[in-house]
Amino acid sequence: MEGLIGKKIGMTSIFDQNGKKVACTVIEAGPCVVTQVKTDKSDGYRAIQMAWGDSKDKHTTAAVKGHCAKANTGAKSHFVEFRNPDEAEEGAKIGDSFDVSIFEIGQFVDVIGKSKGKGFQGVVKRHGFAGVGESTHGQHNRLRAPGSIGACSFPARVFKGIRMAGRTGGDRVMAVNLQVLQIHPDKNLLVIKGNIPGHNGSIVVVER
Repeated sequence: MEGLIGKKIGMTSIFDQNGKKVACTVIEAGPCVVTQVKTDKSDGYRAIQMAWGDSKDKHTTAAVKGHCAKANTGAKSHFVEFRNPDEAEEGAKIGDSFDVSIFEIGQFVDVIGKSKGKGFQGVVKRHGFAGVGESTHGQHNRLRAPGSIGACSFPARVFKGIRMAGRTGGDRVMAVNLQVLQIHPDKNLLVIKGNIPGHNGSIVVVER
């Protein structure tokens, strides 16, 4: 299996074999159930649909209940497709379950999550602008201003893509090449090096 769905527990730090303190993130991943196997013949492409997280009946539609029942599992709250041609044809079957044992210590993984939403922000926080620098030369309340945007009588408009203030965060972000430091199968926990996008408790996807 190419990956698992999970939840970000939070950050901590551990000491490696050389006594160096390493920042890491704890993720509760799996167990995930295969709820659908897509093939070229049936769907036009090959993929495996995984489900994770129990959902209450009152919060679940009849369609989702029936879909999960085909995999002999209860209603799930999160579904993710993993495109893997080999396993979609031969490996996983509907109803199979996968946990953190599919990963290995020292392996590098990619983690996909939704970054923290920061609301409407200025150009300094959103794009890293430096402002006007020193507060000399008669500048007043201009330290974090965007400055000129280049428009005049020609072209008399603002070009698309100009870096300006606006909504920040809340985007789908992938953190790549994060090393697996520890695996705790009894608690379905992964400890990976570094940080990942999203707040504590947010849903993430860990891919090999």
